[in-house]
Amino acid sequence: MDLTEYVPVVPDFPEPGVGFRDITPLLAAPDAFRASIDRLLEAVEAHPYDSIAAFDARGFLWAAPLADRTGKPLLPIRKAGKLPREAAVETYRGEYAEVRVELHSDAVKDGDRVLLVDDVIATGESMAAGVRLVEGLGGTVAACAALLEIASLSGRDRLEGYPVISLLGKL
Repeated sequence: MDLTEYVPVVPDFPEPGVGFRDITPLLAAPDAFRASIDRLLEAVEAHPYDSIAAFDARGFLWAAPLADRTGKPLLPIRKAGKLPREAAVETYRGEYAEVRVELHSDAVKDGDRVLLVDDVIATGESMAAGVRLVEGLGGTVAACAALLEIASLSGRDRLEGYPVISLLGKL
């Protein structure tokens, strides 16, 4: 099954000149979505991890099934102001605006190996912020994993030194 067929490009969204990768057809096709989870799980097996940190909100779609299947804790990385307890905070420049993200301060223990999961690696800035959050709390990043990456934005370059897994490759 070619999963790229389920991720069409929507031209000029959310603004002119942007080719948005739409994951909703993949989510709407149960066999394709299940295959994406199976393949992502297989791809990350080479990188042992203790927990899975996922980005709000689309990263949750792949991280939650991975956490369920592996019995690993799921650590939500949320937009600022969404977590109820003390949280570590990072700011990064997103594709369209500055973004603040948070991870509960007690989510990562010293030495924990954390798998970071998101739907797309675009500029790499959000994933790099996740790396800073995990490492700032004493953990190490086992790998940075996503359904796909957008090659023209060179996000992988911002993650040098970390294993980067892009299930559908660079689109």
